Amino acid sequence: MAMTERQMIQEILNTVDVIYAFENVDEDAKEYTLLVTQQDNDNRPIEKVNAEIKKYFQEADFNYKEELNPTNTDKPADIRVVIKR
Repeated sequence: MAMTERQMIQEILNTVDVIYAFENVDEDAKEYTLLVTQQDNDNRPIEKVNAEIKKYFQEADFNYKEELNPTNTDKPADIRVVIKR
C-alpha cells in the first residue's frame, strides 16, 4: 500500500528526529506548512537540521521553502517549512 503524503511527511520528520506540527494543510493543493522544533538534547546547528530535512523532501519530489527562526507563529518553532508537491 502506498503512503499518503501526510504519512510520507511524518516519516521524513521522524527520520530526522525533530518535533513538528502542521500549521496549515491544504490537501487539495497538496501544500503543507510545518512548524519544526529541535529535540531538547539535539546539539546540531539548526542549519544542519534544515539541510537534512530539505534533502529528504527534495528526494521525495516536494518543493521546499524554509524560514529559520520564524517570528510570526502561534507556537514556538525553529523552522517554518512550506512544502508542496
